[in-house]
Amino acid sequence: MARIAGVNIPSAKRIDIALTYIHGIGRVKSVEILEKAGITGSKRVHQLTDDEVIRVREIIDRDYTVEGDLRREVSMNIKRLMDLGCYRGLRHRKKLPVRGQRTHTNARTRKGKAKAIAGKKK
Repeated sequence: MARIAGVNIPSAKRIDIALTYIHGIGRVKSVEILEKAGITGSKRVHQLTDDEVIRVREIIDRDYTVEGDLRREVSMNIKRLMDLGCYRGLRHRKKLPVRGQRTHTNARTRKGKAKAIAGKKK
């Protein structure tokens, strides 16, 4: 099992799919990384040599923000919006949808389970 960016990569999967287990790397970025490293995406993780794993690890460390750094950056961006008091920051603070979705109905993922209101029958 290869360990890249602090994540154990599943060894039975193809390398282009396995790289997506790292937070911040999707399918497109994983293909980019493999092109830079000169590795075919159809190879399985357990078939990689130590040299290839090191090349992939170095490319990710040098060119991409992943895992803890990315999570920290995103949370700092949200905190900055909340401190500014802009509209998006207020929506984050109230735990409501941020990107213009309706809240009269729906929005249950963000608002949580519906609460019953007393005396609302009729």
